[in-house]
Amino acid sequence: MKQTTIGRNSGLDTLRALAIVLVFMNHYMIFVSSQPTFGWMSEIGWTGVDLFFALSGYLIGNQILSGIRKEQTGTGRFSLARFYARRLLRTVPNFYFVLALYALWPYWRGASVLPPLWKFLTFTQNIFLSPGTAFSHAWSLCVEEQFYFLLPALALLIAMLRKSLVWAWLAVGSALLGGMAIRSYLWTSIGDVADGSYHYYTLIYYASWCRFDELVCGVALALLKNYHAAAWSRITAYGNWTLAAGVALLALTWHLLLEDHYGYAMTVYGYPMLGLSFSLLLVAALSSGSLLQRWRVPGAASIALWSYAIYLTHKQLCVLLRAPLQAQGWDAESWQAIFILSAASILAGWLLYLLVETPFMKLRDRYVPSNYAPQPSSSQSHQTATV
Repeated sequence: MKQTTIGRNSGLDTLRALAIVLVFMNHYMIFVSSQPTFGWMSEIGWTGVDLFFALSGYLIGNQILSGIRKEQTGTGRFSLARFYARRLLRTVPNFYFVLALYALWPYWRGASVLPPLWKFLTFTQNIFLSPGTAFSHAWSLCVEEQFYFLLPALALLIAMLRKSLVWAWLAVGSALLGGMAIRSYLWTSIGDVADGSYHYYTLIYYASWCRFDELVCGVALALLKNYHAAAWSRITAYGNWTLAAGVALLALTWHLLLEDHYGYAMTVYGYPMLGLSFSLLLVAALSSGSLLQRWRVPGAASIALWSYAIYLTHKQLCVLLRAPLQAQGWDAESWQAIFILSAASILAGWLLYLLVETPFMKLRDRYVPSNYAPQPSSSQSHQTATV
């Protein structure tokens, strides 16, 4: 299974692989073993989604802001239509294929109730989502898609304003403060959430308006890179220091979340703390010569490449395989079950990547190769100028 690694950043691949491993360990605890099979990593593994948010925020934010930057300097013409087309060709095929499994194959969804299809088709399934429903983990994709449908239009609008850079940073700060204010209000309105109640997940954890902190932090990095080149160069010159700072802050944040995940303080401030922690790790991954960028973890590039497909398929696959493994005498916490379910998750993700994602990515590369509208030829430009 040879993988194309040209142009890939090994540090970003390591972070993306870490994100899916964290999510797998958390889902294994919740849906398979009902025990913290991987210790405290199982309990904190839900933050892998937040790491995905930070990664996506930077990567997609960089596409948008670099496109706007080129348009401002006259070196390119950013196209919203092309951006949306590329985004949808990247995310929708895998998503709709797995959704079809839930909708058309009763065995796949088991006893779980599938929410109305229109909520998935419109990426609104996360709004007032009931925990425990079929394909519930698609909530994170809905948050991302909603964010990225709004971000380009908002960025273009801000770019049209006088002192647009000031307005851009005000928008970043306002988004983070707004998220904290909303979570504060909702937490105090819910009442008893000490054990992570149904309402906590429905109104706070899954809600778009409460979960954009890490996405905004990733976009802030892209803003810094594209519009503050000198500051970006200085920061990325100290990649190992930002790596150490990111690890230290993440360790503190994880500790506080393990102690009081559902408390007021971590509900309000925990998500921006995760956003800052992961942003520091992203800077380290993007810093030339840093340990995170230079250290190539064996297998991380492949896991990173398949991570989206693994995310969509692994949870239900593990749930369905649990009973047959138990019938063989392999309890969910046995090394045999852990190995088989891990390998099956990787295999299913690879197959989805190979058979569904890859063909559509080839179509994207052929018909929508970039986010930029085609530049008129020199003869066309001359004709236009003379009209």
